[in-house]
Amino acid sequence: MTLDLAVSTLRPGLLVSLKTSVVGNVSYQKKVLESDRLTKEGKRTARWETKREIEDAAEHEAAIKTRSQVRMLIRKICAVSAFGLLCPESQEKDLAAATKEARAIAAEFNRKAKFTRVEVYVFCGRIAPDDVEAVRAINSEVRDLLKEMEDGISKLDVAAVRDAAMRARSIGKMLTPAAQERITDAIDKARAAAKKIVKAGEQAAQEIDRGTIRQLADARTAFLDLDTANTQVAKPQAAARAIDLAPETKPVKRSRDKARAIEME
Repeated sequence: MTLDLAVSTLRPGLLVSLKTSVVGNVSYQKKVLESDRLTKEGKRTARWETKREIEDAAEHEAAIKTRSQVRMLIRKICAVSAFGLLCPESQEKDLAAATKEARAIAAEFNRKAKFTRVEVYVFCGRIAPDDVEAVRAINSEVRDLLKEMEDGISKLDVAAVRDAAMRARSIGKMLTPAAQERITDAIDKARAAAKKIVKAGEQAAQEIDRGTIRQLADARTAFLDLDTANTQVAKPQAAARAIDLAPETKPVKRSRDKARAIEME
């Protein structure tokens, strides 16, 4: 029997692969100053000089801004994770609309540009809530972010706490309501602890919220992968002093006739 309580933490959704690029308008010229060679110390060394030229600087700058704009349209719909962009199934239509708008913006720029082209590619894969590997991946990242918040509070690093909290809140979009509530509570407590550290100033060391650190540690256990498929249950063994339960025997009284009969046999 498999016991995987973590399966209940993930919402169905999409794994979104987003690729954007700026093509053209830039050229590079490479001049080798020292060809690749092996030194006496056994190291490899080489030296060169690279010259970059942009034909139309204003157009190139506009292309970079357009690329950032189309990326933001899609990223704001999704949760940002270490495994890529994740989009809850409930926002699938919003993602489609954002993708359509991003491509339209890129196409409009490309229509006017002379030297530069902005390209946008979006590819999606579906994530099922009972996909064990996906669950483990998401749970692993949630645990890592909670640990980063713990460490940030312990080290009085407010920036680290806030950064981890922001990323955790983003990935919380892919969690079920119950799991999302747990991580939201942990984030709120971590942010509150960070505020205490900021207000404390030089006395910050006295303001470390040990209770919050313990609660963050407890929250991490809610996102453990509990898979006991290969676990065998051992027969319980009790260590106790043995007790002799043999029945107590008492001398049997025989009648004289039975005793005489036994002697004659």
